[in-house]
Amino acid sequence: MASQPAFRRSDPDQRRASLIAACARVLAREGAAGASVRAIALEAGVSPGLIGHHFGGVDTLIAATYAQVEEQVAEALDRAVAAAGPDPRARLEAYVTASLLPPIADSELLSTWIAFWSLVRARSEIARLHDEQYSRFRAGLEALLIENGAQPAALRRIAIAVTALVDGLWLELCLSPQTFAEGEAAAIARDSLPALISTGR
Repeated sequence: MASQPAFRRSDPDQRRASLIAACARVLAREGAAGASVRAIALEAGVSPGLIGHHFGGVDTLIAATYAQVEEQVAEALDRAVAAAGPDPRARLEAYVTASLLPPIADSELLSTWIAFWSLVRARSEIARLHDEQYSRFRAGLEALLIENGAQPAALRRIAIAVTALVDGLWLELCLSPQTFAEGEAAAIARDSLPALISTGR
């Protein structure tokens, strides 16, 4: 039986989504240096010309992939906070806990982020997306911290401290999951919250 085109009867949005997913896989596996038009097209099972058609080039595709990965992380955090209900402490703990559980605590996602981080200094569009992403995440965290009694004057410092704590645990969890018992990383982060918040009261 003859092989069928990978995107037969797919609409443009589906094609773009498939190319973004392929780009994320290549970045995770090969790093930024390996994310060429040829490699991504091969991963997606399409002709290289489709990348140019839908994104104009590989740099724009990588930027779109960065934005998509960031959106998926944000959606996972938003779902966790919404599911926690109205209690402020439960909402903040849900945010922190979700950051240290799948799908966010994932070795392939870490590999993808490392590829993105390697491009921050080299590509202005990735640097801009990085700054915007960090600003959005910190704004969401600051809102949760205010609900938990953090004072506005210390809000930025507390948010940075909580972010650094969670990022450090996330990095170690993705790199060496055997370091932690099940749920231990999230428990460490949750147990540290009162002390961090109290510095702003």
